[in-house]
Amino acid sequence: MPITLDSKYITKANHIKFLGLTITENMTWRTHIDAVLPKLSSACFAIRSVKPYVSPQNLKSIYYAYFHAIMLYGVIFWGLSPDSVKVLLLQKRVIRTMMGFGRRDSCRTLFQELGNLTLPSQYIFCLLLFVVKNSKLFSVNKDLHLINTGSSQIFINPWLT
Repeated sequence: MPITLDSKYITKANHIKFLGLTITENMTWRTHIDAVLPKLSSACFAIRSVKPYVSPQNLKSIYYAYFHAIMLYGVIFWGLSPDSVKVLLLQKRVIRTMMGFGRRDSCRTLFQELGNLTLPSQYIFCLLLFVVKNSKLFSVNKDLHLINTGSSQIFINPWLT
């Protein structure tokens, strides 16, 4: 269906960049993640380049300022995408680089040593923060019925009602 504005046709776009997030017409996040991956790779290269010259504390600061900031932007939208695994793999690579481990070494304990959350954990944490900060937007069980039960304070999923 053609859409016009001031007698000019508006062309259809497959994706649009809005506030730094690339949104596709079918709401998949592959295009956005593919746009973020080169930025994260650059951050990984920068961290690998400065590692011999800075302290571990400064390296961690660089990680948070550069890699982590890019990784977390809009994660509550794209964090559940199947393509987010690519971002997790880059996160593991940068953590191994920071700690001086090889490509095949497990990095589970490295995340714990650094006190960092993995991308899936960070996604869950960001969603929880969103719910806590916006709890007034959600209904709870006691709003649905007047019986005072142990589950009266549990949030109701608006998509299931």
